[in-house]
Amino acid sequence: MNRARASLSRLGFSSNQVRRLYAVTPDEPDTEVLARKVRQALAGGARIVQYRSKSGNHALRREQGAVLLALCHAVDASLIINDDLDLALAIEADGLHLGREDIPIGDARARLGDGMLLGASCYDRLELALAARDAGADYVAFGSAFPSTTKPGAPRASSALYREAKARLNSPVVAIGGITLENAQTPIAAGVDAVAVISALFDAPDIAAAARGFDRLFDKKDP
Repeated sequence: MNRARASLSRLGFSSNQVRRLYAVTPDEPDTEVLARKVRQALAGGARIVQYRSKSGNHALRREQGAVLLALCHAVDASLIINDDLDLALAIEADGLHLGREDIPIGDARARLGDGMLLGASCYDRLELALAARDAGADYVAFGSAFPSTTKPGAPRASSALYREAKARLNSPVVAIGGITLENAQTPIAAGVDAVAVISALFDAPDIAAAARGFDRLFDKKDP
């Protein structure tokens, strides 16, 4: 059993918990607006939410993180913090997600211990995913799956990469970047466990309906 799988077991996490719709929050300075949007996504079935804030100050991130954690726990969902290890520890979030510019995965795992989920962005490179898994990551994300307005210059991850990752990793694999209700079936068919969505979810006129739509796309894969 590798370190990532051992961590999943101790947590009580398994592959079927990083699955289906992975909701990533927009950069929203109004906490009430953000909470309303996340509440709707949860009502639509999202059970894993990543809090991502690139412009908020420390006080705002602390406030928003705490609010979203309470909302998630009220419906037995998990809150993952993007990039900010100190925030994840301070509010006792369910996990942390890191990119290659952030603290190394091994260092983060050492500080988090085995009680929190740890994810890693691996872009279009399988070797990053293998290294992240060996350093203690519980799941990996590849993208951009499609052209993305959030990160227009991001490298593209192919369906072949998702298939190879599923064949070589025993960790959940997440697709991210430019995913919509119209194109999400492509990475799902390639075997990903979850699709991470920002704009197509939180900019939808009916967020709960959009969340249900993404969740239903997995029904053929997970009968």
